[in-house]
Amino acid sequence: MERIFERLRPVIEGILRAPGLVLGVGLVFALTGAYLASHLRIETDFSKLLPPDNPYVQALEKLRETVGGESSVDVIIESPSFEANKAFAEAFIPRAMKLVDPRSGEPYFTRYEYRKDPREIAFLKHNALYFATNEELDKIEHFLEKKIEEARLKANPFYFELEEEEEEPDKEAEELRQLSRRLLPREYPISDDSTIMVLRFYPSGSQTDVRFLEDMYRDLAHLVEELDPKSYHPAMRVYLAGAPKRQLLEIRSITEDVRNSFLAGVSAVLLLVVSYFFYKAYQARTGGRFNLRVFFSELARMPVTALVIGVPLLMSLGWTFGFAYLAFHRLNLMTATLGLVLFGLGIDYGIHFYARYAEERGDGRSVADALITTFMSAGPAIVVSALTTAAALYVLTMAEFRGFSEFGAIAGTGILFALVAMLIMLPALLVLCERYGLLNLEALHLRPAGQQRKKGRFPFARTIVILSLGAVVVSLLFLPRVQFEYDFGKLEPEFPEYDSLKAKIYAVYPPSGRNPAYILVDRPEDVPLVMEVLRQKMEQDTLSPTIKSVESLEARFPLSPEAQQRKLRRIARIRALAEDPFLRSEDSEELERLRKAAQTTRPLSLDEVPRFIKRRFLTKQGTIGHYVMVYPSVRLADGRLSMQFAEDVGKIVLPDGRVYYAASSSIVAAEMLRLLLKEAPWMIGLTFLVIVVLMLLVFRSVQWAALALLPLVVGILWMLGLMELLGLKLNFYNLVVLPAVLGIGNDSGVHMVHRYREEGPGSLLWVLRSTGEHITMGALTTMIGFAGLMISYHPGLRSIGELAVVGVGATLLAALLFLPALLQWLEDAGKLKGIKETLMR
Repeated sequence: MERIFERLRPVIEGILRAPGLVLGVGLVFALTGAYLASHLRIETDFSKLLPPDNPYVQALEKLRETVGGESSVDVIIESPSFEANKAFAEAFIPRAMKLVDPRSGEPYFTRYEYRKDPREIAFLKHNALYFATNEELDKIEHFLEKKIEEARLKANPFYFELEEEEEEPDKEAEELRQLSRRLLPREYPISDDSTIMVLRFYPSGSQTDVRFLEDMYRDLAHLVEELDPKSYHPAMRVYLAGAPKRQLLEIRSITEDVRNSFLAGVSAVLLLVVSYFFYKAYQARTGGRFNLRVFFSELARMPVTALVIGVPLLMSLGWTFGFAYLAFHRLNLMTATLGLVLFGLGIDYGIHFYARYAEERGDGRSVADALITTFMSAGPAIVVSALTTAAALYVLTMAEFRGFSEFGAIAGTGILFALVAMLIMLPALLVLCERYGLLNLEALHLRPAGQQRKKGRFPFARTIVILSLGAVVVSLLFLPRVQFEYDFGKLEPEFPEYDSLKAKIYAVYPPSGRNPAYILVDRPEDVPLVMEVLRQKMEQDTLSPTIKSVESLEARFPLSPEAQQRKLRRIARIRALAEDPFLRSEDSEELERLRKAAQTTRPLSLDEVPRFIKRRFLTKQGTIGHYVMVYPSVRLADGRLSMQFAEDVGKIVLPDGRVYYAASSSIVAAEMLRLLLKEAPWMIGLTFLVIVVLMLLVFRSVQWAALALLPLVVGILWMLGLMELLGLKLNFYNLVVLPAVLGIGNDSGVHMVHRYREEGPGSLLWVLRSTGEHITMGALTTMIGFAGLMISYHPGLRSIGELAVVGVGATLLAALLFLPALLQWLEDAGKLKGIKETLMR
């Protein structure tokens, strides 16, 4: 590496000759990158974290193109007057349907749900069971048979109850009431007390298109304002809700988190760095004695220090995010955090360069000599550190999981840009500042002439090594207890306002269960084949069933003569059960509805199907869509259950070998989690292997490469032990940090070993005082960069910051305690090879 830098000597000499030109070129590229970066958007859709050729991603895209968005935009109208609600709805709907997306020129909505035709409601009251699925008919039959049995027992003169028991809610009766409500809906979408009305609009655009959602909700809000709800009723309130609203809230939350974290983190990092250099300069000039003039003199220089270190780093961020726009046009949930992270990482190189430059100027060297010496001596360690981190990050680009690959590509490039900024832009800025008197580091006399660096032993070396290895053993015992957080719900932010609106929606549209997966087929005749495959899975999977029910238009409305006759025979049986002599005395409202709903005695034509039933199965073009909906019986927020559901229904193989893939955002999330868990161990292992190879190439010695790696290995093990003590878990957000921590955590060991070899035996205390301070500052800035994420509202982003802070902190502690103690032990034993007996200056 030193020979390479010898060849690069003309570069630093060129910077000394034309610092203004160098800064000007860098600034032009930075402004160009910043302009491109301003067009980046944050993508929260999990499907974008998978390769576009993934069959589940393609199935989801096909669903969105064919059927539209999976969710509706809900407009909640609330007032004490049903008539006022109705009047507002009828004024609002036609104007809302005319709203147009300014980018595409297409209407925002393909259809809406409001009033159902009274004639269709009347028709449905006498034919509702004809549109029930087999599973729903099973529930009705079971309910009636149970009622008949209870009535038969009570009719027995010898029947008596042994003891009185508290009446428990009849779950079957409640399920039947909800089923009846779904099969026999009200004419208007209103709550039981008629005070809440919910209009449903189905968007034409993607739920992941942030600009589309923002424009849509903005235009709807303007429309509500124009119509003035209070003019219809003084107490009227209108709310805009729906799943797309939550999507938009989450995107805004993440954007705000990233912005606030960046501002707070950058301010904290710069304040820490300039305070450190202020302290060093003040101590050097006063020898620790209080001097008010020097205090204010150095205080006045603090903005200059911030400028010298901060400007090159901000330039590198402009280059980085300009590259991100050209490469990906967007940021994902992982890469959205990189601005703050790269600032905390990149400033490390500036700290090492500036600190060494200040030392050389303090020794009385000229600006040119100090820069050249710093470039030639500290430069190799800085480059090795940066290349190690960048290489570790670039390993991630080989992953299929785009959370890994895009994070690695942007972060790795950002590290290299930060390296260039600190080795080229920082020296140019130093030359200009020294030239115009903004800096005068020679006057600091950090080491007055003749002062010697005193030799000394690192104290308690053997004890520290033994205690450190003991902590490693404890961490290894804790290792099996480190857990992975599978619950997606715990990683998502909560929005109380949205949840309160959801409660109002449930008053009109009771939750029908978990979101279904859709299986789109190419031919109508494939629907029953898919249904049969799924039913077989339901029958076979008795130990861990994940399928609750299967539904299709054909399941609700039989098309073939054979299916029609089967449906009519089942309805006839239910009709007979409802008229059973033991139930004739029953005059409950539910039974009366069932008797009316079971009056169908002939096959119904497709034209007779109520429009609001057919609407669920229509495509965006208004034609009948052929697909199967699979409802899960498990909580899909649990990643393990979600993966089981995806395994059961994700891939459907028909008897003739043709394959259909299920479309669902939950299945895409499960596929993402499966891919992440599959690739993470390989990425971590490969990253570590790359670091080992780089260490061997740099130090050209197994012993010194191993010593440079030890703080990383020990620190990572300590981190895993601390995770158990602190209750931290791995998850699909922070797992991407582990390869990054490997690259970052290796820096401290590289700098310590490199400086120790440069200074020679007996220099450990000086190396700790000099390089140890620098790596401490570098690690602290990195930790502060990540710690900015810990103030995020989003739990997933917080977890990234928490794990990174613990990991970088543990590797720093290992580099400051364990490594010097081990080096001292080995030095005392005479087992260090390839180190010269140099004199301490």
